[in-house]
Amino acid sequence: MHPIAAWRRLLAEFLGTALLVTAVVGSGIMATTLSPDDVGLQLLQNSVATAFALGALILTFGPISGAHFNPVVSAADWFLGRRTGTGLTGADLAGYAAAQTAGAIAGSVLANLMFDLAPVTFSAKERSAGHLWLGEVVATAGLLLLIFALARSGRAAVAPAAVGAYIGAAYWFTSSTSFANPAVTVGRAFTDTFAGIAPASVPGFIVAQIIGLVVGAGLLIVLYPGVGNAADDVVVEHDSARTA
Repeated sequence: MHPIAAWRRLLAEFLGTALLVTAVVGSGIMATTLSPDDVGLQLLQNSVATAFALGALILTFGPISGAHFNPVVSAADWFLGRRTGTGLTGADLAGYAAAQTAGAIAGSVLANLMFDLAPVTFSAKERSAGHLWLGEVVATAGLLLLIFALARSGRAAVAPAAVGAYIGAAYWFTSSTSFANPAVTVGRAFTDTFAGIAPASVPGFIVAQIIGLVVGAGLLIVLYPGVGNAADDVVVEHDSARTA
């Protein structure tokens, strides 16, 4: 049995994902306000804020829930840990995915309200193209490789900085600006701002992210055959004596 109560872990995943999306959407709104005529500078401002916020949120919520904030990470944790009896259970996975998705939607609503916009403004920004979906496959697979490689090699303590840095960089080296997260993708459909995605574009992104999950998990099994043994340390290594 996990030493931390399920409701505490689900609350951590809800709050962490909500604040992550608030950071993504809010920094995007601020960027377009401060630099209305420079899209490159807007993306820089958005990516830097997101990277720093993600690292801080992993530090905050990691000791409670692992700070997955991402159904793909949770699904990989469940899948890779099945044979070794580590990681999330099937019930945990369902709860995490629900909490993360609800949190992502709440995060967009909060960001909209903070900037005096309507609570829900569905995005009109179409993001439907093969090269964008390929970008999501690459971003998602790379994220999983990083997270589980850190856990498998006993370096989970550096995950906040490493994961934040990866996402910040992937904003720039992927065509899709690296959503790499089904929950965040759904949440970003609820804001018609810089970081938004049209609801009709969401399914394509999620399918690409699932393909990235399969690719990433397959590569991990080949590169790190014992990766399942480290599933309990994703994203942040747990110390049950101090966090129970």
